[in-house]
This record gives sequence, structure tokens and C-alpha cells, in this order.
Amino acid sequence: MVRAPDYVWTWKLAILVGEFGHWLVLLPLGLAALAGFGPAGAGRLVALALCAVAAAGFLRPACSAWRLGRGLGAGAFSFGRLYVPANPEPATVRTEVFARPEGQELKVDVYGPAQPQGGNPRPCLVVIHGGGWDSGDRTQLAEWNRRFVAQGWAVAAVSYRLAPQAIWPAQRDDVLAAIAWLKANAPRLALDPARLVLLGRSAGGQIATAVGYGARDPAIRGVIALYGPHDMPFAWSVSREDDALNSIKLMRQLFGGAPDTPARLALYESASGQLLARGDSPPTLLVHGAPDTLSWYRHSERLAARLAELGVRHAYVQLPWATHAFDYNPHGPGGQLADFAIARFLADASR
Repeated sequence: MVRAPDYVWTWKLAILVGEFGHWLVLLPLGLAALAGFGPAGAGRLVALALCAVAAAGFLRPACSAWRLGRGLGAGAFSFGRLYVPANPEPATVRTEVFARPEGQELKVDVYGPAQPQGGNPRPCLVVIHGGGWDSGDRTQLAEWNRRFVAQGWAVAAVSYRLAPQAIWPAQRDDVLAAIAWLKANAPRLALDPARLVLLGRSAGGQIATAVGYGARDPAIRGVIALYGPHDMPFAWSVSREDDALNSIKLMRQLFGGAPDTPARLALYESASGQLLARGDSPPTLLVHGAPDTLSWYRHSERLAARLAELGVRHAYVQLPWATHAFDYNPHGPGGQLADFAIARFLADASR
């Protein structure tokens, strides 16, 4: 009903309500049923009214997703899938080392079909994990990777060095090293080195746009960024030490300090997809929740405006109820719409 306050625990509650509210609604419905058998009077009316308000709140995300899905296209959202999800097909996962910077092994998980298939090599989706640049790993949200394999893609979930031990541009360089490794090993991995798409969430979304726009690599056919920041000087200007993530601390760790010197400002700018974008930048899909308390939706909105100004093909899907990491439940209201948008984007990028 209202935006969650800026605390980590309220953010997690917002995910629970936003993406699992269709299950939580059973609680007020059950309480309403009990109240209905109680004695008549003002107390029962108040109880029923409170249960109705709670039920409306829990169902709001699903109803919003249904309305938004009607504009996206047939099959974007299904109430049935909320309760009876379709499990992704099995996939193989092979873990390999793609780089050893400073003696540290960086690994990649390569997902492919469970049954060997002949024919043309698959396009490859390079997945970059989130975690505020100082945490997280390549195993995040693995169910999504199996879902992409079922859509005809190879998936490479990559590692990168974390802050504060490694400052930018180490993260960018690690993703570029992973891309070079995938290209060099493409025949063995049965993937097409000329058809790559980058997908990142949160901090990974920032890395995806910075790499995708900055590399000027024609093999990168598209960039997908979910709830990420894309203009790091702007991110610094709107962050506070008392926000849910202490974003000021995270950026100090990533860049080695504030953007208060020309050299460090240049680092911030080199990590900013919005500042690196050009007219020939890859097509881009942005997905962001409007009440996101960890990464402001304005980051994606401003990048979408910049891409429109440059004439770059792009789509921006804004979810009016969703908070950060809404895709934790791939079958929830946000997960379904993201799944639909990503599938359409990948179908176009694979041509």
C-alpha cells in the first residue's frame, strides 16, 4: 500500500508481500471466514473491513501485473502460474576457471541442455550477479538460468572480483576476460561467439551496461539490466549513509573513495553506462520497480531517456509495486512480467 521504509528487513518484507502476496492473502480470507461466524456487531464489521483491506493489499501486485501484462502482450501474466508454476527443464552445468588475476581463480558456470543437441551453436547469455559489488556470487537465481536454456540459449554465469579488495575497473575487466574466454572456447562449449547478450541484476546491471556500451564489441547483441544504477556520479549525489544499503560506503569501496578528485571522478564516469552510451550501443532492456528502496527507479528511467535521445533501440518496463530483487520468485507477479519481457528481447537478439 505504501513504500517500505529504508531498512533491510522492511525491504525483505516488501519482496514477500509483493511477490508472494497471492499466498499471504489466504490469511485475511481465513480470518474473515472466522469473523463471519462470530457474534454480530461493530467488532465483526471492523474485523471484516480490516481483512478486506489486507486482502486488497496482498492481491494488488497480482492485479497490477495482470493490467500491465495486457499491454505487454498475450501470455505476459497468468494467475494460474502464480499457484501452479511450470518448472524449467533440466540443464547441465559445468564450472570452469576463466581467469586468475592476482592469483585469484575466477570461475564461470556454463549451462546447457541436459540432452546433447546437434545443429547450430547456441547464442550465449552472460549473467552478471548482484550484491552491492562486495558480495554475491555466480550461483544466484540459478532457476532463471535453466529457464533461459529452455529458450534455446547457452548461459554463462560469471564471477568477478569483489570490493573493497578490488576496485573498479577490476569488475569490468573480469567480465571482459570472461567474454574473451567464452569466445576462445566457443566450439568446445557449443555456443556462438558472435551472438552474446549481457544480463545483470542490481550491481550486475551497472556492470552490464558499462561493459556492453564501453566495449564497442559487435558480438554483444544486447544488454539486459534489472534494477541497476547506470550513472555513478548521479548515484553518489542521491545516496545517503543511512539508506538501507549504506550506498555511500558501497561506492567508496568500489571506487576507492568519493568522486572528489579528477582521477576518481573519471573512474565513476567509466562505470556509468548512461555516460558511455552512443548511437551504436546494443539494444537494451531495462526492468525496475517504482518503489525500489535500494536502487532508485530513476536510474533506469534516466538511462531509457538517454537511449531514446541517441536513437538506441530499447524497452523500459517499470513495475508499480515491485521492490529490489523482485525476480527472486520467477513465478510471482514481477517474475512473470520480467520473464516475458526478457524472452521477447532474447528472441529478437538471437536473430
